[in-house]
Amino acid sequence: MQFLSPRKLQRDSQRLSTTTRGIPLVDGVALEDIGSQRWSPSRGDLALPALTLDDAAFAANRDLFLRWCASAGVAVAPHAKTPMSPELARSLRAAGAWGTTVANIQQAAVLLASGERRLLLANEIGGLAAGRRLGALLSAYPEVEFHAFADSPAAVAALAEAARIAERRELSVLVELGAGRAGARDRAAIEATIAAVLADDRLALGGVATYEGAAATADAEETMRAIAALLERTIETFTMVRAAAPQRPLIMSAGGSAYFDVVAQALAPVAKADGNATVLLRSGALFFADHGIYARAFAEIDKRGGLLIDGLHHSAAEGFRPALTLWAEVLSRPETSLAIAGFGMRDASFDQGLPVPLGVFRDGVEQQDLAAALAVTRLNDQHAFISVAPDAALAVGDIIALGISHPCTCLDRWRVIFGLDAAGVVTRALPTRFG
Repeated sequence: MQFLSPRKLQRDSQRLSTTTRGIPLVDGVALEDIGSQRWSPSRGDLALPALTLDDAAFAANRDLFLRWCASAGVAVAPHAKTPMSPELARSLRAAGAWGTTVANIQQAAVLLASGERRLLLANEIGGLAAGRRLGALLSAYPEVEFHAFADSPAAVAALAEAARIAERRELSVLVELGAGRAGARDRAAIEATIAAVLADDRLALGGVATYEGAAATADAEETMRAIAALLERTIETFTMVRAAAPQRPLIMSAGGSAYFDVVAQALAPVAKADGNATVLLRSGALFFADHGIYARAFAEIDKRGGLLIDGLHHSAAEGFRPALTLWAEVLSRPETSLAIAGFGMRDASFDQGLPVPLGVFRDGVEQQDLAAALAVTRLNDQHAFISVAPDAALAVGDIIALGISHPCTCLDRWRVIFGLDAAGVVTRALPTRFG
């Protein structure tokens, strides 16, 4: 079995043409020459719709969160599933992230081929067939530091198969406990998983893991009780793993995008008291923030006291800035109160809220207050229905900038996202690798 090398990944992505959304040139342009085109989505230079990344906002979110992590005594392995961009994963690690999180073997292959060498596979991989695939991948990268989840003896057996094929000793296994999704549900399942790891000399106990977001409900108070109970079980499981592996450095991992403050408050003191453990968050979407689900999550964090950094409180809602913008053109004004724009479910997330108009541009000039007269009401595959106030002068050809909710389910619709500078000009193209 062969895997792409970093050089092969780069070569395959060097030239972009109109076959990629956003690129206006039929004969294409070299990836490294995108910035020299000086395209501006507000002027309509891109082939709309297009998705852009505010590079300054992304960097500010990164720096803010890493500062908070250092102050809170936790580390982060940003989840690559959000953008599946090796370049962004590399930039986060270079800025101080512990490593990178992936959700499955394919994502691991992408990140390994791009040069990442410390991965957390935050999921069970499946059965023995999946173990053979993972083993073949790890054989190609014998130097990689690799950790994976298991919540049952069957999941452990799959990882043992991977270790056997890769001829690895002590493949690191994190015992996952959970609520609502994967993860062992009771002490008997946890004990059986620990015993299965200890019974195979190709495996090693690497720590414990959970995903607190799976415990969330529609009721805020009930959610906090459920998360507190899950984190208490995580601590109990960590005690069991520590007893079974008294000398090993261990990981305590949790999701950490909407409730990272709660996770750190519960787990960081335990890791500090242990002296040989790391609390490892897997936050990914918060580096992009948004105008929906994460905007609401940051407001809730502020209600819990905000971001405590070096003894000072900071507002999460004000500190994290939405970095993604969807750009689309008005195609039709068939009715006084209706406009049809050229984007839809194939272009934007809608599972956690519809896109929000942020600005309207005509010939590159923002039309003041016009966005406030618009609201996206529903989406077809490639059409957006936008309600328009009766006196709003929205015209065919106007370009609408929109904020999104839930970066994960927006980014995975795009093969390329475009980085913007402070003037709103494209400086780079970031290929995504969702497979």
